[in-house]
Amino acid sequence: MRRLALALLLFSGAALAFSGDVPHKALPPEARATLALIHGGGPFPNARDGVVFGNREGLLPARPRGYYREYTVRTPGARDRGPRRIVVGQRGELYYTEDHYRTFRRIVD
Repeated sequence: MRRLALALLLFSGAALAFSGDVPHKALPPEARATLALIHGGGPFPNARDGVVFGNREGLLPARPRGYYREYTVRTPGARDRGPRRIVVGQRGELYYTEDHYRTFRRIVD
């Protein structure tokens, strides 16, 4: 019984690994611009755009290394890449973080 409870807890935690959904139209304009570049295949303004996102935080559903790619979302006023990213899965799922991987929201249409 204890194993079953643990399995259910882990399963439900995996399903809620991100903090909800965000409609594509509710994203900041810079994130919508990054999405347009992703859907268009670039060109991307940052050399790190498209690199593997390792999901070391474990907040997104567990997948093999290389499954996720990350893209920079410009942050007005930031001197570096800033904290905002869009992470894309190989099956087309999209996630947005505005706090450098502390929380994620799934992007929906």
